[in-house]
Amino acid sequence: MVTSDLLPASARWHIAAGRAWPLGASPVPGGVNFAFHANGARAAWLVLMDAVDGTIVAELPFPEGGRFGTLFTATVRRLDTDRFHYGYRVAYTSGGLSPVLLDPYATELTGAGEWGQRPRYRSAVAPTDFDWGDDRPPRIPHGDLIIYETHVRGYTRHASAAVTSPGTYAGLREKIPYLRELGVNCVELLPVFEFDETDNTFVSPATGKPLRNFWGYNSVGFFAPKAGYASRTGQGDASRELKSLVKAMHAAGIAVILDVVYNHTAEGDHRGPTLSLRGLDESAYYLLDDAGRPLNLTATGNTVNCNHPVTRTLILDSLRHWATEYRVDGFRFDMAAILTRGTDGRPLSDPPLVEAIARDPALAHCVLIAEATDAAGVHQIGSFPAYGRWSEWNMRYRDAIRRFLLGRPGSAGEFATRLVGSPDLYRERGATASVNYITCHDGLTLADWTSYDHRHNEPNGEDGKDGIPDEESWNCGHEGPTDDPAVLRLRAQQARNALLLLLASHGVPMILAGDEFGRTQHGNNNTYGQDGPLGWVDWNHRVAHAGLLGFTRRAIALRHAHPVLRRTVHPDSRVAPGAPCPPVSWHGEEPWEPDWSEGSTLLAAMLHEDRDDAPADCVYLAVNAGGSERTVRLPEPPPGLRWHVFADTGSPAHQDGHEVGEEPLCGDTHWTLGAHASLLLVAGGV
Repeated sequence: MVTSDLLPASARWHIAAGRAWPLGASPVPGGVNFAFHANGARAAWLVLMDAVDGTIVAELPFPEGGRFGTLFTATVRRLDTDRFHYGYRVAYTSGGLSPVLLDPYATELTGAGEWGQRPRYRSAVAPTDFDWGDDRPPRIPHGDLIIYETHVRGYTRHASAAVTSPGTYAGLREKIPYLRELGVNCVELLPVFEFDETDNTFVSPATGKPLRNFWGYNSVGFFAPKAGYASRTGQGDASRELKSLVKAMHAAGIAVILDVVYNHTAEGDHRGPTLSLRGLDESAYYLLDDAGRPLNLTATGNTVNCNHPVTRTLILDSLRHWATEYRVDGFRFDMAAILTRGTDGRPLSDPPLVEAIARDPALAHCVLIAEATDAAGVHQIGSFPAYGRWSEWNMRYRDAIRRFLLGRPGSAGEFATRLVGSPDLYRERGATASVNYITCHDGLTLADWTSYDHRHNEPNGEDGKDGIPDEESWNCGHEGPTDDPAVLRLRAQQARNALLLLLASHGVPMILAGDEFGRTQHGNNNTYGQDGPLGWVDWNHRVAHAGLLGFTRRAIALRHAHPVLRRTVHPDSRVAPGAPCPPVSWHGEEPWEPDWSEGSTLLAAMLHEDRDDAPADCVYLAVNAGGSERTVRLPEPPPGLRWHVFADTGSPAHQDGHEVGEEPLCGDTHWTLGAHASLLLVAGGV
């Protein structure tokens, strides 16, 4: 509609029927083309707003000749997208007008201001003239990836990060030299789609102030980068800064994966705001119950109707946008089990969206990782429809490594299966289908896993009842901080044990940012609302835990140096003709005599690979998860090689590991492993 006082303003622009594709706002010669889907609308208006303060300047009717099915299109001549933002308003055939709606395809959402300000979102057109120069994505083979999960704001917001632009894309870019030194080659960023950090109903029990939606798992737009993560607040700054970060990561040989949230949105349930999708075609974009209210299969209020053709197109277009316009190297899909649900909410054996993502040419270079669960009881770990492309966050690996290191009954055999890439889950898909991790953003940090038996979530304002109830953690004898040398020594061993096993396991390892130097959240295992020191990475721990940091760096270097640890095929115990030993062999206190009993706390494995163009690659790993010393007799290494000590987490001389190529010779046929200690030997020359 064009109100009377705006009629003169509308005359500044010439509006005509537009093109149906692409959807969204697209610059064309002399103006801008707009196209969007709105089912059940009899008319629509383009709402133009002043870019400075958001004042509505004009509401221009979409011409009738620009309607194609449920698509409304218009081309507006002489429209300066730097001066004007936009939205849509629709009149429904059932009666009534919508509020001003965001464009689902908007490449920028303005009006949020600086971080922490209540947003008044407007759609805008992000610049597309970024100079990528000679950018060359690293295209790291899947089996060689070492993923580092981090949060853009939380990684550098703490003063100890010592960056020029804390809490921003630019601040993270300043940490690239550190990432290179650590040895990781892939960074997985928690959500960077635009989200509303003020959307949290809980308050701090200590201060009474509202908590933030710090992690950002409440997408407002699927195409727009989070403006509050930019160091500057001008139009296009977030887009340019995120692209600059990706470009710089690539130049350093580091791939970038985005944690994407397509399973729900910030519109919430029937009580939530109507921002965009709900006002355009609620039944296409969301799963609804018989009463027309959103189905809540995500524990967030609504569930995206991912396999509806309209929504499927939206998600695919969004992924293509990030893969081509931002040149990211892959995606981790939050609650990906939702992507497999049909339009009736039931899981599909052959979900069109999941297959389309796997087959899409523009995404052929992308790593695809599924969190193969949702909040409504669907667990597809090992059975997520892969189509030859998808990997999974392997939660069974997480549980197995924790249970084994705590000496739980039956855990040795379970972890042995996880160590060789979980062939029980991924036999047809290969070891790299398993993304292995001990910790992630959701749960205890590694330091807290060794320091707390129970979650301590009182600061979250939910009476301490939120978060994962039981994390298979052990405080090593004291709950929380302590000065007891014996407890601290045991915690140091357990942290090193976990990292060593992770980096020696077949599959793709993922490390939580800060675990390499003992980051703590003081037992809070659900810091989604903690935008403060509790949720930020405190870089002071680099000094206090320098030994752990050095150990992690060396263990990463060890993985890079030994192809036997990065095999994409699950190793088995069959000896190939002419080979001195099988790809994997299992041992105990005596060579070739593993203990698979229910109460076993000793696991030993020799991993071997013959190579035509180089000497055989072989490592021996022994783990004593029990509370008493164990002595093992070492198996013979391949002919012509001798064992060298990379690390013994229970020995002061070897606890922090040795540099690759500088491992001291192991001069004995037996090795005594302390309680809760791990040994890793590498086979090499004299």
